Amino acid sequence: MERPRARAFGSLRSRNVRLFLGGQSVSLVGTWVQQVAMGWLAYRLTGSPLLLGVLAAAGQLPSLLLMPIAGGLSDRWSRHRILVVTQSLAMALTLVLAGLALAGVVTVWHLVAIGALLGVVGALDVPARQAFVADIVESRDDVGNAVALHASVTNAARLIGPSIGGAIVAHAGEGVCFLVNGASYAAVLLALGAMRAAPEVPARTATPILRGLHETARYARSTRPIAAILMLVALVTLLGRPYTVLLPVFASEVLHGGPETLGWLMAASGCGALVGTLVLSGQRSLGQSAATITVGAAVAGSALALFALSDALWLSLALLFVTGFGVMVQLASSNALIQTIVADDRRGGVMGLYTMAFVGLAPAGTLLAGTLAASLGTARMVLLGGLGCLAGSLAFGRRCRGRRASE
Repeated sequence: MERPRARAFGSLRSRNVRLFLGGQSVSLVGTWVQQVAMGWLAYRLTGSPLLLGVLAAAGQLPSLLLMPIAGGLSDRWSRHRILVVTQSLAMALTLVLAGLALAGVVTVWHLVAIGALLGVVGALDVPARQAFVADIVESRDDVGNAVALHASVTNAARLIGPSIGGAIVAHAGEGVCFLVNGASYAAVLLALGAMRAAPEVPARTATPILRGLHETARYARSTRPIAAILMLVALVTLLGRPYTVLLPVFASEVLHGGPETLGWLMAASGCGALVGTLVLSGQRSLGQSAATITVGAAVAGSALALFALSDALWLSLALLFVTGFGVMVQLASSNALIQTIVADDRRGGVMGLYTMAFVGLAPAGTLLAGTLAASLGTARMVLLGGLGCLAGSLAFGRRCRGRRASE
């Protein structure tokens, strides 16, 4: 009876992993507290949904432009030091925003400017953080487990943070939310400082950054499993994940509800994602990872297509739970498998490409979803997105089976 527990939390044998996940669990809740406050403050100041889109784009665009380069930098410099610098910068920017809000002088353009700067910091931080997880495990067999636990922490924060943020905004104001997030970065910095032995510093190279980026892209393209995984992640980001921005339409026009209905829909998807990462925390078999990616994407695509056809709240909630579960299983398994098979000197660069496919393409997916929804209808757009994810998963699975047969 002890083996499942050992598998599920095997990576926690490492003190550094425990410290890192502990710090992240505090900081990520603070991040979601701030997300709620920034959106609410922007809308309160302007009353413009367009400005909400501008604010989101300001934070996301640097990911598309900088993450591949940032991933290459994390192969040259100590990822531990990169995280110390990026977390310190994020703390400073957040505290500046808190000061402006508490002083009552904040404007929407302060939000856009600081959001853009936080986006730049995030573009440098995320690839290093993704690769750092593999640096701090005691055994390579624990990489997948550590990735799944990190994703579990992320999704738990996604559920907890917004409710805390909403309560703080209602009772104390947005400035206190920013102050809470600024303080939460201290948890990560303390955790990084408490690590007994900093992970190895990547070997320095004289290769120019742009040439290194080209070599990383060529490496990813020539390593077929990595190329296939990145293509499927990009496909799901473009066609599958944008359904979240269209949930207000389903809540209002399809399910004839209001903000409470929207909240239930978002919570159902988030709960499914959290359960998916908890289930994956017990998986260590690399032989099952490609199959898990295929099944996750297929389940998500099928559930999303059925959700587009549903007009019953209980069924829509169940299908969004399954969609969130499938998407997170696919993404976490993709992350874990890439981290396991990539060469150590290419880890940061390849994780930069992964993060670009996962995060950087999100604005393009959102724009595509809005355009298709306007011309075809929201339900049809989501239906096509789900079917596209299902088709992509089947193509990925067939490619993996063909590769195993050739071996």
